[in-house]
Amino acid sequence: MRTIRSSTIWTTAGLALILGGGLAAIGWQVHPAGAFVGLLAASVVAYLGLRRPYQRWRRAQAGLPADWRVWLRTRIPPYTALDADDQQRFERDVLFLMDEFDFEGIRGVAVTDDLRLSVAAAAALLLHGLPDWELPGTRTVLFYPGHFDDEYGGSRGAGYDGMAHEQGPLIMSAPAVRASWQHPSDGNNVVLHELAHLFDFDNTGPDGVPSLVDGRSAQAWQQLIRDEMRKVERGTSILDPYAATAPSEFFAVAVEHFFEEPQAMREEHPELFEAMTALFNWTPAHPGEPKSNPESTPNPDAT
Repeated sequence: MRTIRSSTIWTTAGLALILGGGLAAIGWQVHPAGAFVGLLAASVVAYLGLRRPYQRWRRAQAGLPADWRVWLRTRIPPYTALDADDQQRFERDVLFLMDEFDFEGIRGVAVTDDLRLSVAAAAALLLHGLPDWELPGTRTVLFYPGHFDDEYGGSRGAGYDGMAHEQGPLIMSAPAVRASWQHPSDGNNVVLHELAHLFDFDNTGPDGVPSLVDGRSAQAWQQLIRDEMRKVERGTSILDPYAATAPSEFFAVAVEHFFEEPQAMREEHPELFEAMTALFNWTPAHPGEPKSNPESTPNPDAT
């Protein structure tokens, strides 16, 4: 994630010049003091366009609190396996995401730092190899006290730990969110799963082809998914059986295993592992495993 992009600067400057200059010219024709209307409009455009970059810059200067760094070191193995420079960039992304997500507890759930960090760290993992990208979709997260059903109630038959919507918030069970990082190497992580759906929604809807996939590679990606789903159905895959229910769920489950069990996926599903590495532009590793640092820029062919 970038603190500020050159495109943001140029777009903001262009809009400020066009709008401000146009209003100044019109205002001058009415009254000499009317030119100040254009100056005011240009100032408003500059404020709106540069507010978030400025907030990110200030947040980065403050640095990560020590207890948050301890949490990352004890809960996020891929972060621990990074070198010092990449750890610093990862921490900066966590800071940005902590500020920019809107977290809300439902039915008495207290929104604690560990819940917020659980989501921000997962998003930072997904974006670490894609520094020019932003997390697509919603930035609103609702934490429920336990399992919920289709109507978001806690009935006896409720079985959902997480749910993502194309239009709407991410909904997750607070206990499931905490459990996701208590065992960060078991391939079961509701936070990664639900955030992965946002990349799927961002393309052509929940079809298992995330926005990270180059359009020219979409058919090959879909064929890979079909082949891997058959392995899941036959019981010859390390992926959770839920991956066989739909292509969209396959991608979300694959994301869980890619970040939590990278070495196992490399050994058991080499083609899938290479495809996921290409999508996310880096190879997450756990301490002691082989690792590959992300490139400074993502694949230029990514869409």
